[in-house]
Order: sequence, then C-alpha cells, then structure tokens
Amino acid sequence: MPLDQMAGQLAGWFPAVVFPTASFLQLVAILRRRSAQGVSIASWVLFALANVCLYAYIGRYAEPQAILSGLGTATVNVAVVVAALRFRRNATAP
Repeated sequence: MPLDQMAGQLAGWFPAVVFPTASFLQLVAILRRRSAQGVSIASWVLFALANVCLYAYIGRYAEPQAILSGLGTATVNVAVVVAALRFRRNATAP
C-alpha cells in the first residue's frame, strides 16, 4: 500500500475513535450525575442526524472507520438523547 493511502487509512481511525469516545464521555457524565442539566438535546439529535448523513455521503459502507465514526457515533448520540430525556423528566417530576 502506498504511503499516502496508508496515511489516509490511519487518519480515518482518528475520528472513528475520538467522536464515539467524546460522545460516550457525555453519556457517562449524564449517567453519573443522574442529571441532564446543561445538555442540549436538540444539539445531540442534530449530531446524530449529521453523523448518519455523513456516513451515507462518504459511501464507504464497509470500512470500519466509516462505520465507527458515522454510525457508531450516531448510536452513542442517540443514547445521550435518551439519557438526557430520561433525567430531564426525573428532574421536573414532583
């Protein structure tokens, strides 16, 4: 494999690891605090939608980097939304 292709493949792993990890850290923070205070649900919904659209746009459906950075991140984004909604309801309940 030529060096430029190898560099491109390696660079693809950065968002495949960083984006889902960053989203997962937000999910963990919500779960540990048992609070969604300060979490923008609309932003996380848009992040999920954007990640799915980016995955479709890239068109590299079988590459693990694309799957993790697009669909993996979108899945964690949705988990953040679900957790935030759950703990928002708990905060407003009497």
